Amino acid sequence: MISDTAFAELSSVLETRLTRSKSELDQHGLSETWFPLTPPEAVAYPESTEEVSQIMKICHAHGIPVTAFGAGTSLEGQTLAISGGIVVDFTRMNRVLRVNDADMDAIVQPGITREELNVELRTTGLMFPVDPGANASLGGMAMTRASGTTAVKYGTMKENVIGLEVVLADGSIIHTGSRARKSAAGYDLTSLMVGSEGTLGLITEMTVRLHGQPEAISAAVCSFEEMGPAVEAVIATIQVGLPMARIEFLDAESVRAVNAYSGADFPLKPHLFVEFHGSEGAVAEQVELFGEIIHDFGGSDFEWASKAEDRNALWTMRHHAYWACLALRKGAKAVVTDICVPISKLAEAVEETAQDIEASPIQGPILGHVGDGNFHAILLVDPNDTEEIKLAKDLAHRMAERALKFGGTITGEHGIGFGKKSLMDAEHGAAWAVMGQLKKALDPTNILNPGKLIP
Repeated sequence: MISDTAFAELSSVLETRLTRSKSELDQHGLSETWFPLTPPEAVAYPESTEEVSQIMKICHAHGIPVTAFGAGTSLEGQTLAISGGIVVDFTRMNRVLRVNDADMDAIVQPGITREELNVELRTTGLMFPVDPGANASLGGMAMTRASGTTAVKYGTMKENVIGLEVVLADGSIIHTGSRARKSAAGYDLTSLMVGSEGTLGLITEMTVRLHGQPEAISAAVCSFEEMGPAVEAVIATIQVGLPMARIEFLDAESVRAVNAYSGADFPLKPHLFVEFHGSEGAVAEQVELFGEIIHDFGGSDFEWASKAEDRNALWTMRHHAYWACLALRKGAKAVVTDICVPISKLAEAVEETAQDIEASPIQGPILGHVGDGNFHAILLVDPNDTEEIKLAKDLAHRMAERALKFGGTITGEHGIGFGKKSLMDAEHGAAWAVMGQLKKALDPTNILNPGKLIP
């Protein structure tokens, strides 16, 4: 519990930007997925690094748990205050501090979303490419090591965050990394923080890598009679080194959901959504080669979306696929899970997962960023039916085991939170305990997002 003394100290720093309003607490206790409402005791809205530092000093002194919050789009309960305490909401720290055009990087605050940053960059000829689908905050994307539809070409947050300003559990402020393109100077603390899910510190500034806006962009859709050949076509595309910008997979059930939700009329078959970036000539060559690969695996002719508005409509449909799948069952919530496997095992992993879901009473569309071996199952459940939730979690557990069997990982981008915490030992073994030792060194009183990620 937050004592009256501690609340008064926090209020002296934040004034009206510290709230116990029930509506605000409930808003910050919600999850995108099946987790029950878990409101914090208070919500803080800092506007500067110094305020975050003062918040952490007070919470450290009083033993108050602290959970960071960006846009609230995480899927494994990362932003839920399961131990009580306060949520630190970074939406007011959402500025672009500097764009370095010549060096192709930018310094931003953690509350800015990826779409807001790209609006700021429109006149520079640059872009920030990491696209997890949701309009997530960059701080949240860094803390969950997000990726998404463009990772096959541009990489994940791991490759695109090059420096950080971080407030530690005791309120001290550190800077990691630099704007140089490489460094051999000691431990890579930037990479340690990226993916730490707010358990080691709170990000207050980020230096992110930018990329040039492509001269030409072409997007297309094609269908297949069966799931296996569609995934095999992806594998062949990657193996020949074709530089795809996006290559997304939707099974027939996902396509049915997208049709109903977005008013599309795709055939009820597995589909690939693809996009090519580059010069006019390079894109034309990529399209021709990809067409040959698709033909070899029995794919349909392309349906092209060359105009910007058509491409935007296509990718909006893909980004809304989660909500489309939820709409397949009225009142449903989802146990959403993802795994990532080596490309050579992708077809086998997808087919085994599809068979497992088909043999269960749970409805579960499959889709994903298969260009890097990552796919998702959206397992639809009645949130009030504990037996259905158990069955869905069992399916998700078997997916994770399947990923490990194939030399992959239990999550390619959703992260751990507390939804997948029980699986960490199976993937990491003794290394998981080492993560716990790092946590203890940086947060000895365990106030930063306790109960998540580490033992």
